[in-house]
Amino acid sequence: MYAEPKRLLLFDGVCNFCNSSVLFVVDRDPNENFVFAALQSDVGIKALHDHGLTGTSLDSVVLIEGDRAYTCSTAALRVAKGMRFPWPALYYLLAWVPRPVRDAGYSYFARHRYQWFGKSDQCRLPTPELRRRILV
Repeated sequence: MYAEPKRLLLFDGVCNFCNSSVLFVVDRDPNENFVFAALQSDVGIKALHDHGLTGTSLDSVVLIEGDRAYTCSTAALRVAKGMRFPWPALYYLLAWVPRPVRDAGYSYFARHRYQWFGKSDQCRLPTPELRRRILV
């Protein structure tokens, strides 16, 4: 499915913001620590099931690191921590904020992302250079 040392980032494949976020991470992940899959894909569905997240809505990004799964603001901050400088600073600045407060802001943004950024009818096909990092 995916190499164990890699971090699997599950995202909403029809969300324009989420697709742009994947490209943002790719550009700031020169060591290729992250691989990606849409939450709606077979890989995404299986990963959610394997980590007991079958009821997870598409309003949350999910980061799987080894046998741990992170959602909402914690997942986003852990992704920032895994990118190149200066993005890990975001993790260290915001990780001290209580999770319920962080998640409230995250949930507000997630509820409005389609309205603000739009939605595609289907998952976008990755470019040839990204294809090896996008799991389907």
